[in-house]
Amino acid sequence: MELKKLQSICKTDAGKKRCEIFAPLLAQIMPIWGINTPQRQAMFIAQVMHESGEFRYLEELGGDAYLAKYDTGPLAKRLGNTPEADGDGQLYKGRGLIQITGKDNYQKCGHALQLLLLKKPELLEDPRHAVASACWFWFSKNLNKHADLNAITACTKAINGGTNGLNDRIEYWKRAKLALGIA
Repeated sequence: MELKKLQSICKTDAGKKRCEIFAPLLAQIMPIWGINTPQRQAMFIAQVMHESGEFRYLEELGGDAYLAKYDTGPLAKRLGNTPEADGDGQLYKGRGLIQITGKDNYQKCGHALQLLLLKKPELLEDPRHAVASACWFWFSKNLNKHADLNAITACTKAINGGTNGLNDRIEYWKRAKLALGIA
């Protein structure tokens, strides 16, 4: 991803500055995971811009009380967090450009990226791993199918579980399409 193109998608000067770190990583890592057409890249960039606040947030916001929702109950179980091991919710909180969340997802992502994420989950806060984990997630959920169909709502639901921030994602998508020369 060319720096100037990525910067043109940003809404803030701070985001444009962070693009200096992320543009070369995106250019290198996206094609490895099949995010290799302008249409796919535009959808991916729109989603990660929203999810990470223009590369500002590489870990989930919220204190221990908020993250406790991942410790017990159906959500914790679905994520592979063990109720007996109180603290899994905090340890395996969302990290990366698309927030990888839960012990099972950390294990799968770590295996795919050859990282010991169960032992060092904070590795996903490193920009290179934040990009790679988002690309892995995209690939593992087959989100190119939504990008190829211009299905931003379906893509958002697959990432977020709902339509949280849909209008913001659409705005980033429009900006990304313009930057990448998509009519």
